[in-house]
Amino acid sequence: MRNHSRIVSILLDSLPYIRLFRGSKIVIKYGGAAQINPHLKEQFAIDIVLLYMLGIKPIIVHGGGKRINELLELLQIQSQFINGLRVTSIDALRIVEMVLSGEINKEITAFLNFHGVNAIGISGKDASLLQAREKDGGKYGYTGEITEVRAEVIDNLLEQNLIPVIAPIASGEESGHPGFNVNADSVASSVAIATKAQRAIFLTDTRGVLDENKEILESLNLQEAQELIAKGVIVGGMIPKVEACLECVKQGVEKAHIIDGRVPHSLLLELFTSQGIGSQFIAE
Repeated sequence: MRNHSRIVSILLDSLPYIRLFRGSKIVIKYGGAAQINPHLKEQFAIDIVLLYMLGIKPIIVHGGGKRINELLELLQIQSQFINGLRVTSIDALRIVEMVLSGEINKEITAFLNFHGVNAIGISGKDASLLQAREKDGGKYGYTGEITEVRAEVIDNLLEQNLIPVIAPIASGEESGHPGFNVNADSVASSVAIATKAQRAIFLTDTRGVLDENKEILESLNLQEAQELIAKGVIVGGMIPKVEACLECVKQGVEKAHIIDGRVPHSLLLELFTSQGIGSQFIAE
């Protein structure tokens, strides 16, 4: 016999959060296992459909590092990482753009459309949505940092009840520039700030931010997170994610979250339950 009281309790628990987020923009950085595992992809699509049906406005920014690595290796193009960021040569940039803007972006868009929402895939180059410059004076090659987001492009799509799916490729600031590969976490942060999103959520392959004892930290403020980076507790690929979250809350996004995309329906668990599932970042 089903536990009806438990089901009702779960529904009632979610009601204040549904009311809170209705009509708001939520930026979701989609990557890791959730983007690769067929079962998790299906669950993610269902989550997006539910958010859409509840009157929430999802904005999706995706990565594609694993597929990029596979193709670069196949073509024998060298690639390295510094502090979790890819150093992008001009040869690598061509492959990165092909994979992100072509293969992955259209795959995600078609998958969401199949499940019943109107998604539209775009690159940061489309309608000059994303402008970028060299990061750290060219230290990372053709990996850039965002200088401008044309929020009106995204807002226009949302007004037409479309879900934007954004590939993290940006235009350069000079005519004829081949453009930049931009870390997807950084793009998600910039888009959340520019569109005045209420939340930014980063799907990862970890439970969230872990302390020295590998226990999950459910909530961090700016100072606590910066101290963990300085102490070497937060390292590698987690650094860009945490820095993206910190930038969000510094610039007016109410909260940013790092959650485990390997957990089915992790988006719903984080947004619509009082316990949540990952680590949240707040300004104070």
